[in-house]
Amino acid sequence: MTSAPAPTVELSAAPALAPLLARGALLSPFKRPRPDAAHPRARLVLPALRVDTGRLAAYERVCGFPTGSASPGDALPVTYPHVLGFPLAMRLMSRPDFPLPLLGLVHTSIRITRHRTTPATGAYELTVHVDGLAPHRRGTEAAVVTEMRDGGDVVWESRSTYLARHRTTGRPAGPERHGREERGPLPAVDEWRLAGDVGRRYGAASGDRNPIHLHPLTARLFGFPRAIAHGMWTVARCLAAHGTPDATEVRADFRAPVLLPGTVTYAAEDGRFELRGDGGRVHVTGEVSPL
Repeated sequence: MTSAPAPTVELSAAPALAPLLARGALLSPFKRPRPDAAHPRARLVLPALRVDTGRLAAYERVCGFPTGSASPGDALPVTYPHVLGFPLAMRLMSRPDFPLPLLGLVHTSIRITRHRTTPATGAYELTVHVDGLAPHRRGTEAAVVTEMRDGGDVVWESRSTYLARHRTTGRPAGPERHGREERGPLPAVDEWRLAGDVGRRYGAASGDRNPIHLHPLTARLFGFPRAIAHGMWTVARCLAAHGTPDATEVRADFRAPVLLPGTVTYAAEDGRFELRGDGGRVHVTGEVSPL
């Protein structure tokens, strides 16, 4: 017996993030995460999306990309379609039938494939869906897939994993994703001093105003001594320094939170990069490969 196809829901505009955050926060105490729980099957589609050049410029500034990508022929930063798809992902993750609590949900990894350049002046179709749940040594992870199409062709796609931490009864089968640690530290390239408002500036540009990123007081509610940088800001900042080919695959793992304010070391060699903190603690590891 074959399962019914996932329903497709077409949206007329990107949903507002503030009400979704509020709904997710209110529902979070009632969620009971587990890897075998049911999850939303719908695919959300946003057709004919055009980029807000003002928000794009703010994003480029806070992440360190060259500004002016809205000029004809210039491409979006490789991480920016994630921002465009984030409201759709939030609509799914704030639903009552999404089993993981939105509050405290941690972005643990992202894999991006850009098949060709994506001009900032183009019109695109975005599709977002939850691809499933999986056990994690610290709880349950959800995978969210975002696709961006131009003329019916997928030009950019990503797969993000989000972790809800809770007690587990054993270790999941399969290899650990963080085995790259055995290669040893990469050579340092630069040192970055991060201001305490990075989370608020990135939140304003991206719309992701999770309280763990905004202020020390709200971050302490979730066990952090200070506000922490967005994982997608850290990888975007690294990629702005590293550079990416037009057709590329990017893999990044978010290993440990970056406290704000703070000082981090950007390190890179060949296609690999990482962000390290005090004592050599690794915050982000990543790899850029041409297609």
